[in-house]
Amino acid sequence: MIRIDEAAFLRLVRGESRGLLPSLSRTGLAGLAGFYRLGVAARNLAYNRGWKSNHRVEAPVISVGNLTLGGTGKTPMVEWIAQWYRTQGLRVAILSRGYGDTQGMNDEGRVLEENLPDVPHLQGADRVALARLAVEELESEVLVLDDGFQHRRLARDLDVVLIDALEPFGIGRIFPRGLLREPVGSLRRAGVVVLSRADLVDETTRQAIRREAEQRAGPLRWVLARHAPLDLIDADARSSPLSEVGEGRVAAFCGIGNPEGFRQTLQKLKVNLVGFRSFPDHHAYSADNVADLSSWLRSVDAELALTTQKDSVKLRTSRLGHVPLRALRIGLELMDGSETLEQPLKALLPSGKDLP
Repeated sequence: MIRIDEAAFLRLVRGESRGLLPSLSRTGLAGLAGFYRLGVAARNLAYNRGWKSNHRVEAPVISVGNLTLGGTGKTPMVEWIAQWYRTQGLRVAILSRGYGDTQGMNDEGRVLEENLPDVPHLQGADRVALARLAVEELESEVLVLDDGFQHRRLARDLDVVLIDALEPFGIGRIFPRGLLREPVGSLRRAGVVVLSRADLVDETTRQAIRREAEQRAGPLRWVLARHAPLDLIDADARSSPLSEVGEGRVAAFCGIGNPEGFRQTLQKLKVNLVGFRSFPDHHAYSADNVADLSSWLRSVDAELALTTQKDSVKLRTSRLGHVPLRALRIGLELMDGSETLEQPLKALLPSGKDLP
């Protein structure tokens, strides 16, 4: 996660901040990135050679992760996989580090609890201990590891890695000079690669992304997915149809890793968007934020405010001032390659388990 001023950091590493000081800062970050790359390479080598051991539990582990900082749509993918196994009649648990909150469940965890009330979600720094707890105490038959591609201490049976079509390779540079958590060549560890938000770019761009990934990592099992709007929900998780948006004046805001993805989703829905604001990922909304948003909604004469479910679970209100607030609930939809993803998931079903 990016813990500094996120917007300023992104302007800096993308080269949008000009002048001597930003230029010197980028040079310094490039030097730090070299040390970071060496550290990542040494750690991966240690696991690859068996110098560092990973720990296996008595249940299949499916990891959902990515290569970059920021949002690639991991939470909808975790939800999709957990729901897929639930439809096979298996007991599923979700494990995550729990970034973004120091007390209790973080925002992604709250979203998953709301959408998957029958799937326990365990958060903590020691995911090996969480996995053992899930298997031994909760009798879980399948574990889904959220944001687990770089967490190699817990052995996994399948790595599902997401690439965001809008920012596929973290501006092409390793953190902190860019947004890559490890080199693109690390995709060779992936069992399946999912290009998320694939509907927001054209086919030429999709092919170019795949070509670059495979040039660096070799042949990949490739899936296209989109974030499909499902419905609108209020603070009590009551659902209403998307048609409720109508042609009225809508203002939207979010505090997620990829706000542009949310904006483009609204544009594809042909929402009459009169204003849009973004906050840093995992933003903790204060009373001042709520008051400011209410004032902003009045200033743009909004008739409806829209946000993401990840923001809604923190705000816990169905109105901002006199303006109704609804969250746009998103579900992952596979556009192409569904069998490419489902085949390795089926292979991890317990022997003798019949598909419904």
